[in-house]
Amino acid sequence: MEVPLSWEGWKNTLGTAINVAETVGISEDTVKNAAYRLGNFLADKIDPSSRENRLLKELWDAGNEQERTAMTSMLVKMLNARKPAAPPQ
Repeated sequence: MEVPLSWEGWKNTLGTAINVAETVGISEDTVKNAAYRLGNFLADKIDPSSRENRLLKELWDAGNEQERTAMTSMLVKMLNARKPAAPPQ
């Protein structure tokens, strides 16, 4: 199965999901755990449609559990850094 998302679309979609999860009070550890499980699913079932997503799949496939966990943490951190600043109160 191929998911037709550009790299920016992919980052925006995951960033929005992380933001929603944090807004409803889901802990960062739970978000990372879910992202790790999603990474396993995507690596097994989805054919990446962009060069960037293909690279992520190849890195995921090459990594062991510890490396995949680190990769997940870095991706969550990258997407959190993209959040727009909160409006002034």
